[in-house]
Amino acid sequence: MNDPQHLVANARMYAVSPAVEAAWEKVFAFVAARSGIPLHPLRYPAPAPLEALWARPDLGAVFMCGLPFARSDPAPTLVVAPLPRRWNNQPVYATDLVVRSDSRFRKLEDTFGGRIGWTVEHSQSGFNALRHHLARHARSGPLYRESVGPLLTPRNAIAAVLKGRVDLAPLDGYFHELAQQNEPALVRDLRVIATTDPTPIPPLVTSAALDPPALETLRQAFLATSVAPELAPVLQALALQGFARVLPQDYRLLLDREAQATLLNYPEIA
Repeated sequence: MNDPQHLVANARMYAVSPAVEAAWEKVFAFVAARSGIPLHPLRYPAPAPLEALWARPDLGAVFMCGLPFARSDPAPTLVVAPLPRRWNNQPVYATDLVVRSDSRFRKLEDTFGGRIGWTVEHSQSGFNALRHHLARHARSGPLYRESVGPLLTPRNAIAAVLKGRVDLAPLDGYFHELAQQNEPALVRDLRVIATTDPTPIPPLVTSAALDPPALETLRQAFLATSVAPELAPVLQALALQGFARVLPQDYRLLLDREAQATLLNYPEIA
């Protein structure tokens, strides 16, 4: 297996603020101590490409978007997935479609003919979920006069809406929940006008060749976070109940959604 002294942990996808990033690092420290598998926090701020992070051979516990995971061959190994409180402590999430709170838009259809933003094409929350949700409406050509992207990150998507660059943008629902709780000013002037159907949430993955007992020990350490008294305030800050086991086949749903949007003649967001 990879040298366990050199495995990295990273929650870039859900490091909404420095305080939230520090909370994730407390989770990783607990898991490392409990499992005996050292996990070294890796700071990897935007705009560094996530694809390069996911390609590293020394991942110990790193959040990976579910769509790239489902497309990967070979895929990294699933460790666990988070259980956000917003979705009844299930390992799922959804995408909030947001507009400026002072805009005239009251429902999704009101935005048709305007400008829509998206993050990156390999993103489930920032592209695929949005495309699947819109595909049912795309019967006679483009829905929007302008499609703006790649915006790359949720923060950029938020900024594009607030600055009037786009009328509507997708926002990862768990990122949104973390921001509402920990950095409310970031999302205070947004309003949700639709939310996509839930899908499996981005998992924590490892690229290390851990033997089965070591991998199980790592998983058990994450599962133990929900009953560790010292982590109660940390999980509260992260809006989490804890973590759950997930299976590779769970993420095939994301490929199915991608195919459905294509069959509905909506291969791009437009």
